[in-house]
Amino acid sequence: MTSSRRAPRAPRFAAAIGIALLAALVAPCEAQSPAGPGAPAAAAPPAGSPYQPDRFAGRAGRYYAYAWGIDSLSVKLVESGELIRFTYRVLDPSQAKALNDKRLKPALIDEERGISLVVPEMENIGMLRQTATPQANRQYWVVFSNKGRLVKRGDRVDVVIGPFRANNLVVD
Repeated sequence: MTSSRRAPRAPRFAAAIGIALLAALVAPCEAQSPAGPGAPAAAAPPAGSPYQPDRFAGRAGRYYAYAWGIDSLSVKLVESGELIRFTYRVLDPSQAKALNDKRLKPALIDEERGISLVVPEMENIGMLRQTATPQANRQYWVVFSNKGRLVKRGDRVDVVIGPFRANNLVVD
């Protein structure tokens, strides 16, 4: 006796899943790296991974969030190393108010070399920093002059703005 049943559709389903997985794997490889076309893309952990690299120890990150209402602190060389940009994201505007105070003069200190960098002041623009009232989930920046390129990539620096002090930040 022959069966009128049809064969299961598992091969089609498996093929569809295989194509979807292949597309998911190929899509990130097609994205260009920030270095430009042809440069190898940097390997990064998947989004939401608990193994994301941190700029500083978890305890330090929690301290800045709790005491100052900020996170995502970074220090980067810009404009061929002539300027250094310190950025941070505001979590609690009332706690982070001191970082945007116009009266406080920011300084970037490299204790190893005994250097203190200041924020340049342009004639028509003023100081190269943001001084607006902080808002939650916004990124803010302060630019320091690095004339003579005294501070280099990989150096550890401190950022001081009035009572705020971020220690041992690595220059990217």
